Amino acid sequence: MRSFETGQAVVRRDVHRTGRVWSEQALRVVADTGEALVTACVPGAEARWPALYAQARAEGDRSVRTEAFDAMATGRWELAAAVWQETDLLLWKPPAAWFSVNAFYVPDGDGRRLRNWYVNFEHPTRRTEAGFDTFDLTVDLVVTPDLTRWEWKDEDEYAHVRRLGIVSDTEHRAVDSARGEVLAMLAEPSGVFAQAERWAAWRWEPAWPTPCLPWPATAAEGVAPEGG
Repeated sequence: MRSFETGQAVVRRDVHRTGRVWSEQALRVVADTGEALVTACVPGAEARWPALYAQARAEGDRSVRTEAFDAMATGRWELAAAVWQETDLLLWKPPAAWFSVNAFYVPDGDGRRLRNWYVNFEHPTRRTEAGFDTFDLTVDLVVTPDLTRWEWKDEDEYAHVRRLGIVSDTEHRAVDSARGEVLAMLAEPSGVFAQAERWAAWRWEPAWPTPCLPWPATAAEGVAPEGG
């Protein structure tokens, strides 16, 4: 398994089982150890999302997200250029886990504060020359900064993608197992949550340029670049 240097720009891609890219996001490496690949970005970081998903965000209309999932089920969609907005993001991804743990930071006076933890259930990491591939499985867990309360998010969308066959029975079983694993991590706490205070104090390195995607927008228009 190749490793990445601290500060290196990498790309996280969500890749559909057909091999087509569903989304991609530019990040910088905070740490790369056997325990986890830790990456981050700030507002202005380049991304590409399905055009319908970008439309849903712009209009605040969640019904358009449903259309995006319907498009995914057909295997036909277009990507739209986007930028990360509003929050600093820290992403902690254990290599074999069916989830990533994300932390979102928002402005607070002259600094930043941790708004919440966010567990994204997704495929295990597949390293590429440019970064890593995974695939978002829709359902999420939102956790308060002090780890005392949490709630499931997007269960309705998860049920929809299950009906569409986007999430297979095998993937569903993996998600169920990962849900239990994450709840156990919160109860102990363990994993990244054992270092919650340390990560809550994390701040973006000011010397790092805002991460950009390394290829032209047309190169990933629904097609996985070589190395994925």
